[in-house]
Amino acid sequence: MKKIFLIIEREYLSRVKKKSFLIMTMVGPLLFAAISIIPAWLALKNKSQNVVTVIDQSGLFKGKLKSNEETIFKFDGLAEEAEKSRIKSADDHQMLLVIGQTDGKTNPDIRIFGSGNPSLDLIESIENQIDAELKNTQLKQAGIDPALVEKINPKVEINTTVLSDEGEKEGSSTAATIVGFGGGFLIYIFIFLYGSQVMTGVMEEKTNRVVEIIISSVKPFQLMLGKISGVALVGLTQFLLWAALTYALSTIAGTALLKNQEPQKITQTSGAPQDDASAEGSKQKDNTGGLLKELSSVNIPYIFFCFLFYFLGGYLLYSALFAAVGAAVDNQQDAQQFMMPITIPIILAIIVGQFIIKDPNSNLAFWFSVIPFTSPIIMMMRIPFEPPVWQIVVSMVCLIAGFLGTTWLAGKIYRVGILMYGKKVTYKELWKWMWY
Repeated sequence: MKKIFLIIEREYLSRVKKKSFLIMTMVGPLLFAAISIIPAWLALKNKSQNVVTVIDQSGLFKGKLKSNEETIFKFDGLAEEAEKSRIKSADDHQMLLVIGQTDGKTNPDIRIFGSGNPSLDLIESIENQIDAELKNTQLKQAGIDPALVEKINPKVEINTTVLSDEGEKEGSSTAATIVGFGGGFLIYIFIFLYGSQVMTGVMEEKTNRVVEIIISSVKPFQLMLGKISGVALVGLTQFLLWAALTYALSTIAGTALLKNQEPQKITQTSGAPQDDASAEGSKQKDNTGGLLKELSSVNIPYIFFCFLFYFLGGYLLYSALFAAVGAAVDNQQDAQQFMMPITIPIILAIIVGQFIIKDPNSNLAFWFSVIPFTSPIIMMMRIPFEPPVWQIVVSMVCLIAGFLGTTWLAGKIYRVGILMYGKKVTYKELWKWMWY
């Protein structure tokens, strides 16, 4: 056991002291933030304005299409053919909208002309406005006041209450979906990231013939177990540091945003009318507050414990297989053919997870959360929905048994393959190695 701890210590310290580890640990949260913020910022920064000239043959829509920051509607254009000639030589943001004849009871023929295809958002915006105006026209023709109909706009909200042995408590399907899928996807990423590190490390030691010296002092199985455990601790350390840094950055960013919003609050309380942009901002703030309230209904310590268990269990199971692949081959090209059977269950779990998250208590969800090769991802998606405790226990026991079984089989391959050089291995030979 002492030798295994020495191998774990060597693997852990050698990787943690690398500059790449320190850089990725510090830069990782910034990269995650940049991936989510920069595309949205660029989209807003480079947002162009469309100018749509409208020819309304029915006369029902003149002045009824409202311009905004993205689209300007003009009703004082030239004749249709003249406008088409002008639009043809103009840029992609100049368009002509022709609305055909209608009495309000039937849908008019509507065509939009431009030098290029308009965006789906623009088409949807125009369709919604025309639909709304046709609806108002038909209501007036039926003798109904559209303003009265507009006021009759009930919005039903369903509050979730979870019944448990401890009593009743508030729940949230939205928060459970976000936390569950997010946790499952993180496990998916970490298994690929750190499992491949184990395979690369084994291949490097094998290629450099360093392993010939190491196994003169330790058994191959001890070497494999120590390497897997060492990289697991590296991954756990990096994950905890990422979580702490992300929390700190989020707190700082949230404080900065609140400071920037202070002047706006003073202006609104001074009696000035609130414009559409301010109303939209208040609405977004209310939505954000509601989301945070829903997330507060989730049992974070319990979910964090389950995440650590399934993260470590899934990693240990798959890293043993990755280590076996690294021991069986001499280069990255040969490793690809053996990685495919390993990666298929992980990818399948993410694909099936999109359906399971919609029905976390189905038979499909149960069986995929029990099978060790998919349970780390699928059960993590189900945990926020609070499945029966016995299902969680069965899933954990099966995952532990699966890890022990795959480690035993991988150890058989590792023991033979770690000293095998210059020969391309087939699946048939791997099968033989398992039973030596």
